[in-house]
Amino acid sequence: MKPLVAFALACTALVAPASVSSGSPLTVYAAASLTEVLPRIDNGPRYNFAGSDQLAIQIQQGAPADVFAAASPKQPELLYRSGLVRKPVVFATNKLIILVPRSNPGGISNVYDLRRTGLKIVIGDRTVPIGAYTRQILDTLGITAEVMKNVVSQETDVKGIVTKVALGEADAGFVYATDAKPVASQTRTLTLPQWAQPPIRYEVAVVKSTASPAAAQAFLKKLRSKRGRGLLAKAGFGLPKR
Repeated sequence: MKPLVAFALACTALVAPASVSSGSPLTVYAAASLTEVLPRIDNGPRYNFAGSDQLAIQIQQGAPADVFAAASPKQPELLYRSGLVRKPVVFATNKLIILVPRSNPGGISNVYDLRRTGLKIVIGDRTVPIGAYTRQILDTLGITAEVMKNVVSQETDVKGIVTKVALGEADAGFVYATDAKPVASQTRTLTLPQWAQPPIRYEVAVVKSTASPAAAQAFLKKLRSKRGRGLLAKAGFGLPKR
């Protein structure tokens, strides 16, 4: 009987990987501005941080994502209408600020200074949420054309903007308020008029093709739990009403 038992165990070992695939780490595709906070809320998943539009395209193309967290309702809602994710929910909010190097070589004190000729300004590409929000606030302020003349780079995610400003490669950049904290020693922040702020809402959704729907739902629950909301608030995010 012992040889038969050994043979049975060997066969079980050969098929085990397929049967435990659902035990693999959850894969969360998330906006770059969530890079610091999400691992604090849950350090279990594998994270892919990038621009929300890039991540949405990857999911459309069949990328193995279990959860999608975006810096704008636009991408999750489009995927929802396409039947690729379950109904998205808002879990955080944010605000726009101007980030400048600590030495502030451009002598910038407010958003209207960005109209001055010769400044080097970095913004997000129009396809990513930070780029869309930036253009929205510039339109509201009526200074789009003047500021855009000074734009030297349009980044594919907000971390690209933060890096260029922190390294002194740009005089200013439009970023989320939460992005300033990790580079506080290298930069300064300038507030933007509250009346001109666009509503910035983060949405999260479970990807329908996930092999781990229960784990994905558990991640959403953790994100919206008292502890999760507390860590989001500590990182500078706003919280939607329950």
